Amino acid sequence: MKKLLFPIIIVVVTVLSGCTKDDSVVTSSAKNYLTLWNPCEAVTVLQEYVEDVTNPSSANFIKQEDRIATFDMDGTFVGELYPTYFEYNMLEERVLEDASYKDKAPDDVKETAQEIRDFVRNGKALPSHFDMKHARAAAKAYAGMTLAEFDAYVKAYAAKQANGFKGMTYGQSFYKPMLQVFDYLKANGFTFYVVSGSDRFICRALVESIGIEPNRVIGMDVKLRSSKQGTEEGVNYTMGKDEDLVRTDELIIKNLKTNKVLQISQEIGKVPVLSFGNSGGDSAMHNYCLSNPKYKTAVFMLIADDEARDHANREKALNLGKQWRESGYHVISMRDDFKTIYGDGVEKTDFTFK
Repeated sequence: MKKLLFPIIIVVVTVLSGCTKDDSVVTSSAKNYLTLWNPCEAVTVLQEYVEDVTNPSSANFIKQEDRIATFDMDGTFVGELYPTYFEYNMLEERVLEDASYKDKAPDDVKETAQEIRDFVRNGKALPSHFDMKHARAAAKAYAGMTLAEFDAYVKAYAAKQANGFKGMTYGQSFYKPMLQVFDYLKANGFTFYVVSGSDRFICRALVESIGIEPNRVIGMDVKLRSSKQGTEEGVNYTMGKDEDLVRTDELIIKNLKTNKVLQISQEIGKVPVLSFGNSGGDSAMHNYCLSNPKYKTAVFMLIADDEARDHANREKALNLGKQWRESGYHVISMRDDFKTIYGDGVEKTDFTFK
């Protein structure tokens, strides 16, 4: 009998050890991941939420396939105020400085680029609904580029020194504490998507370096065509093996506000349970998350209230924080909650212009 009992005991211990190991993966603690955060309400809320919804014994347990988190990009995990959105800065340079294009730019595109320059350098207010004006101008400014050419163009601009900072390129301007949130959620079985108002292919080029797959990026879109398609409709044209996909000047959608919700529904097909943003353009996405009829949810707004380490308007940020709390959103303070913003060796400087 003793000879029979020994192998049975070994099997039981092995199985139980395996269960314990799997459970620890599903409930990875925030303290192992969120090391660049100060003790704060946002971390406490996030950790308690994740531990609750990943606990199979909890009434709020969420199946892994339904653990969907959505993140805005600019100002949420990518620097925004240097001196404005990445895609605005890039359009200004494309139209007003790029020798290969500036003489070809249509008048309305030149006007849009000049308005960005006047805003950045002279503090002149942007026209109302400028987000749409910029989107249409950007569609024209990069029309005719293949996707590979555009990707290379974005990455070349991203490699430039970030204006207003020492020791950082535009392509390195990630909020390091927010990148840890991605790692923490991934370790706990969440799938996250970038849902940005910026061009989808700009976003893809920027987040590639931090390991976010292109199929998990949603953004502003322009219509694409095959390089030999001409004016033929895609439904009537069969693309050949030797053709490339080319950007056109036709804007499909500016992915802001309710458009974010529509795109999430169409592309993901599930209502998120977590949502992260930083502006009113993300409120619809947050409200969609909070309306999830099946699962417990949580949403977070980041406020740029750190004038010492970043280019911020603290008074405006604090007013927004009050507004976000009243809307039922949890607030992340860059000044109070982040031990670092961009990492060691990065210093805020004055803006410089040619």
